[in-house]
Amino acid sequence: MNQPLAYVHPGAKIAKNVVIEPFTTIHNNVTIGDGTWIGSNVTIMEGARIGKNCNIFPGAVISAVPQDLKFQDEETTVEIGDNVTIREYVTVNRGTVDRGKTVIGDNCLIMAYCHIAHDCIVGNNCIFSNNSTLAGHCTVGDFVILAGMTAVHQFCMIGNHAFVTGGSLGA
Repeated sequence: MNQPLAYVHPGAKIAKNVVIEPFTTIHNNVTIGDGTWIGSNVTIMEGARIGKNCNIFPGAVISAVPQDLKFQDEETTVEIGDNVTIREYVTVNRGTVDRGKTVIGDNCLIMAYCHIAHDCIVGNNCIFSNNSTLAGHCTVGDFVILAGMTAVHQFCMIGNHAFVTGGSLGA
């Protein structure tokens, strides 16, 4: 864990067997559970709660302030369950006063370039393919699969075991 080229705020609570790769920044008021691997160039901001045995790949930004004009710097969180894989350049934003948190359940795979906006609740065992996006305040059930380039409008609900087709480019 003692990577000299990473910055870990002294107020962060990091389990002893977490691996943090070079050029990663972990802010104050962050908790990271046992067995988690944090790749290079990851930014984990205030309010992140990351479970056990997670893998966060380079370029991800976790717990940035929401892209919502009503946000007034209230104390909110991002809660990520156990055994979650977050691939390259994924962004997960904190909640607002509405729900107070953004949640990703256990055993999820969030592939490259996905965005999970403020106040979203994602169930367990979900797979979000590359470039899938949840706008704010969405609720996603368990075992949901979002195909590549799926865009989910704000305040939508997706039920358990749903498969949502993504965007496509044709000639």
